[in-house]
Amino acid sequence: MLSALIKSARPAQWLKNLILFAALIFAGEMMSLDNGVIVLTAFFVFCLLSSGIYLFNDLLDKEKDKQHPLKKLRPIASGELSQTAILVAILFCLATGLGTAWNLGITFFTVVSVFILFNLLYTLFLKHIVIIDVMSIGISFVLRAYAGAVVISVPTSKWLLINTLLLALFLGFGKRRHELILLEGNAENHRKILDRYSPYLLDQLIGVVTASVVVMYMLYSFSPEVSAKLKTENLYLTIPFVVYGIFRYLYLIHKEEKGGSPTKVMISDLPIMVTVILWILTVILVLYIL
Repeated sequence: MLSALIKSARPAQWLKNLILFAALIFAGEMMSLDNGVIVLTAFFVFCLLSSGIYLFNDLLDKEKDKQHPLKKLRPIASGELSQTAILVAILFCLATGLGTAWNLGITFFTVVSVFILFNLLYTLFLKHIVIIDVMSIGISFVLRAYAGAVVISVPTSKWLLINTLLLALFLGFGKRRHELILLEGNAENHRKILDRYSPYLLDQLIGVVTASVVVMYMLYSFSPEVSAKLKTENLYLTIPFVVYGIFRYLYLIHKEEKGGSPTKVMISDLPIMVTVILWILTVILVLYIL
């Protein structure tokens, strides 16, 4: 049962919470051991909370997931886990996460509470509203990025929040397109909101967001305000990695019909993985060495 619970907690999805480290890196605090430990603890909090929310979502969607070619294999959808075990796991994740968050400060605890309430609202209502469903996913990422800044008491960069939102929208619309193509005529039976989308509409939305992500990141890299704050004008060196990463992901969506799970793509597609690593190393080089 333990292995089934761990699988249902979706540890691979914890990669999404790495966005909490963005403020630490871009605020020049990466060499601070104290702040590093604090952000690592905050990361642990969001991993617990995310798993609790995933378990709750899968419990609600149990019957629908049984109709999905991939999700029907999940422990909850397949009936491998009892409802009692799932509820106990949800309470453990939320209680432990909130308790740890309280010890990291009232402001961080407040952001964490908003994150939980917003995701519950998404699970119950927002995911059934076209476009708002994907925007809600984007806001969840923004809350993560904001929490990463709040927990170490550094100013929140509006550039970080905007770029986070746009990238999340890009990934979210890509995921919707993958689901729509994968499930074909049975899409609305699994996720009713998919009936409100079409491949053409999603291609248009992805096109708009793709351009926005690239342009906004370039503006961020060349911004005099950012250069003065980061004490470097070399952030533009990271642009090629962002552009290639976006284009590679588009290729995977349209030519290889991937994109259903951005985290899975990140750890399974070698070019994407190498690009992300090179981007991180270049950011560190630019901010801390050059």
